[in-house]
Amino acid sequence: MIKADSRPLYLQVIDKIKEDIDQQIFKEGEKLPSEFELSKQLGVSRATLREALRILEDEGVVLRRHGVGTFVHSKPLFSSGIEELYSVSDMIANANKEPGTIFLSSFVEEATEDDKVRFDEETMENCVVIERVRTADDEPVVYCLDRIPEEMLGKHSIHEIGSIFKFLESIGHNISYAVTTIVPVGYHDKISPILNCEPETSLLLLKQMHYDESDQPILFSLNYFRADKFKFKVVRKRIKA
Repeated sequence: MIKADSRPLYLQVIDKIKEDIDQQIFKEGEKLPSEFELSKQLGVSRATLREALRILEDEGVVLRRHGVGTFVHSKPLFSSGIEELYSVSDMIANANKEPGTIFLSSFVEEATEDDKVRFDEETMENCVVIERVRTADDEPVVYCLDRIPEEMLGKHSIHEIGSIFKFLESIGHNISYAVTTIVPVGYHDKISPILNCEPETSLLLLKQMHYDESDQPILFSLNYFRADKFKFKVVRKRIKA
């Protein structure tokens, strides 16, 4: 039951539900009581409860499935500052999970005009394309599509590599920084089933061009992260006019 104070009721309901989740009265992935039951337990109207649940959904605390119910959203297993460049393997290992790789395909194709622009190489002939799924304790969490100029690899084989960062370092190409674009993606017909996503589970696409110490572009990646497993944050500093 809500203990009345001076704040609007819906804010009190939000705090109460968050408190119950923190105390594991409602556990991750668990379905909340129906709106009728929950509003009765809290001593508020269903309209007030709906407003609180709407805000909690916007904050990613709960997940509402139409016709099914409201569930406690799973907390992200992996959190990283977007200004910090980690390999996917390192992100998984830092969360005390065992990183793994499922190879889907690797092939060489003729470099596209986009490739030549991205890698700033008009004479570029071929590009190596690597399609993988990264796992954490054998659970699929990231779909990776990487493109590397073929001439950069020479005679080195790209099969059975884990961290592509470490592989590039081993052949003399050290990644120094990356320029990243983040794109929210809804359900993806190909990738979402590969990552065992529910229809409501969204993805975060990181488009990244990686550069070495001499500012040479060496790796272009499309990494699709399960949004319920990964959280990216950024520190923003105010610039005075």
